[in-house]
Parts: sequence; structure tokens; C-alpha cells
Amino acid sequence: MTATATQTPPPAAPRVADPKSPRLKLTFPVILLIIAAALIVVSLVRIITGADDITSDGQIAGALAGAVPIGLAGLAGLWSERAGVVNIGLEGMMILGTFFGAWAGWQTNPWLGVLAGVLGGAAGGLVHAIVTVTFGVDHIIAGVAMNILATGVTAYLAKRWFNVGEAAQKGGSPKQSPPMDDIKHFTVPGLSHWLATIEKHHWFLISDIAGIIGGVVTNISSLTILTLVLFIGTFFVLWRTAFGLRLRSCGENPIAAESLGVNVYLYKYIAVIVSGALAGLGGVFLAIGTHFYLAGQTGGRGYIGLAAMIFGNWRPGGLAMGAGLFGYADSLQLRNGASSVHALLLLLALLLLAMAAWKYFRKAYVSAAVALGFAALLALWYALTDSVPDEVVQATPYVATLLVMGLSAQRLRMPKADGIPYRKGEGT
Repeated sequence: MTATATQTPPPAAPRVADPKSPRLKLTFPVILLIIAAALIVVSLVRIITGADDITSDGQIAGALAGAVPIGLAGLAGLWSERAGVVNIGLEGMMILGTFFGAWAGWQTNPWLGVLAGVLGGAAGGLVHAIVTVTFGVDHIIAGVAMNILATGVTAYLAKRWFNVGEAAQKGGSPKQSPPMDDIKHFTVPGLSHWLATIEKHHWFLISDIAGIIGGVVTNISSLTILTLVLFIGTFFVLWRTAFGLRLRSCGENPIAAESLGVNVYLYKYIAVIVSGALAGLGGVFLAIGTHFYLAGQTGGRGYIGLAAMIFGNWRPGGLAMGAGLFGYADSLQLRNGASSVHALLLLLALLLLAMAAWKYFRKAYVSAAVALGFAALLALWYALTDSVPDEVVQATPYVATLLVMGLSAQRLRMPKADGIPYRKGEGT
């Protein structure tokens, strides 16, 4: 009887980077070079087109105001999806934030309104968590139902609370709350005036930098500062703590996380409730910015926040860039309409040209060709016209955001278990 030798497979060869797909490491000097190049391009566009407002402090301040609710909605989606729960219901949670924030804000003070809006959004997150995590309902269906439910509940309560008694006497109606006070704003004394003086000279690059910095140090809302803190805090909590590692493991492989002693249900609940609270804060920002709750006030920003989150590859930094892009385009069309949007055609053409060069460098020839084609069309549009139709002006934020996102989102990786129903004990 002869023994059969057991043959073991040879060890796998180490993975070697493909030399045909060069990668640029985003070190700090490289990031600074990219920012400097972007500033030069924007300054050139301003001089060529004469649209001085594209880098003014008012434009940048407006961009921040437009970016904050989008960023908070995207940050809400990031928390939820990193734990494996798709939250299409962000729009509804923002609606709850606008309503309850305005309801408490006009009766007391704006900060109590902020608290009420956050709690209203968190309540919506809790409902979404119960339905998806505990009962295993499809996440998309549950999110759509949340949006419908929030719209119906707030419409009913607005008729009961804002259209009677003292509320009606102070301007309330079924579609609107009574006005509330604004929240505290901050300006850096001295620096803001000095930067505004430099901006008025319209010098190449120097005035543009002054306008951009001036926009972030002049009359900035407390909630904008709070949003910045939340973005930084989210990064450190989710990527630099044991709690964050456990939460993200629930979105990557909940069965493995459970085998290591992680209470997957608990972490999913925490993530979705925090998600609702952040969406509610985004809704409160809208209500305080206009001093009212208005029916339809969110305007689809919950969905746009999800798009910004995907553009950012489920990370806070990229999400902030996507929200900033939408906020900038939105502010541009609101402040100067057709003239600034016409200048934006040239700016987008140059950005897409740079993207085409980058894609060609990365050997992504199809994407490079598509980006180059769009760049040529936008440049031709700019050269052959002096203005753009009003319909294009109104759609500018959405078109610009979707165009850049669609061409840049080539290497996205969502959490592996995102949207997949999970039942405790599946791995046993």
C-alpha cells in the first residue's frame, strides 16, 4: 500500500501594479498644486468673460449656504450606508427637520429650533431603522415610504398648528410657519474689510483669492461652522476609533462582525438615527435661512445629498467637494443668472478638458474621449452665444453637478453589504 503524496498549490504570486495604469498619489504638495491650478483657471475665466462675480465674497458665501444642507444630507447618508442601510428617506427626514425646527423656533429661540429639528429628523431615522433593521423591509421601499409619510404628516400638522390662534395671527398658514429669529453669524473684524478692498481691484488671482477667503470669514452662520465640525468629527469617529471600525464592519461584512462579538443591530440603529439627526439639521438650516417653514422647502436636497455622497466615494472629503460644487452652481444662477451661467460654460469646458487629460493619463481612453467631447460642445456653445435661456439658468446646479459626477465617478466602491437585509445569526 503506497501513500499518496498530497500536493499543495504553489503560493500565489504577489500582486504587481499594472504599469499601464499609472496612479498619482495625492500627497499634500500635489493637493496644493491642484488647488493652485484650479484658482488660476477660475481667474482666467473671470478675466476673459468679465464675470467678476464668479469669485466674489458674496458668491462664495452663497455657495456655502447652498452647500451646507446638501452636505448634511450627504453626511447623513454616509453614516447610514457605512453601516449597511440605504437611506432614501433623507428627504423626508429633512422635511421633518424643517417643520419641527420652525415650530419650536418661532415660539422660543433658534437654538431650541435646531434641537427640535434634529430630534424630528432622528425620530424619522428611528422609524426607518425599525422598519429596515428589525423587520427587514427593503431599504428603498422603506425610504420612499418615509418621504411620503413625512410629507403627509407635516402637511397635516401645519394645518393644525400654523393655521390657528396665535400662529395664524403672526403669519402662519397651512403652507408656512410664523417667522422666527435668525441664528448668530460671525465676521472676522478687520480682515473681512481688507479682503473686500483687495477684491474690488479685480487683480489677476490675488483678487480671486481675496474674494474666496472673504466669503468664508464674512457673516458666516453658526450652523455652517457646526457643519464643518461635524464633517471633521465624522472622519475621526468613523476612521480613527474602534467604534467607527465596528460600525463600518457592519456595512462591509455583518456576519463576520457578529462572529467577533459586534452587536450589529445596535450599530445599525445608532448609524441610522444619527443619519436622521444630521438630515434634520440640514432641514433646520433651510428653515432658519428663510426664517420660515415652507411646504416643499427641501426641494429634493435629500436626493442630491445622496448623489454627492456617491460622488465622494462614501467619504467625507469627496462628499464635501460634491456638495460644494452644487452650492457654487446654485449660488451662481441665483445671484447673476444668465451672465454668470454663460461664463460657467467656459469654466466647465476647461475643467472637462483637464479631466480628459487626466483620464488619458490613466489610460481610460473612453472616458477621456467623452469628457473631451463635452468640453468641445460647451466651448462651442460659449463661443456662439452671448447668453443662455432662463430654463438652462434654473437647471444649472443640477446639470453641472450631474455632468461632473457622471464623468468622474469611475472608481467608486460602496460598502459591500450596503442595502443587503441582515438577520441575526445568519452565519451560524
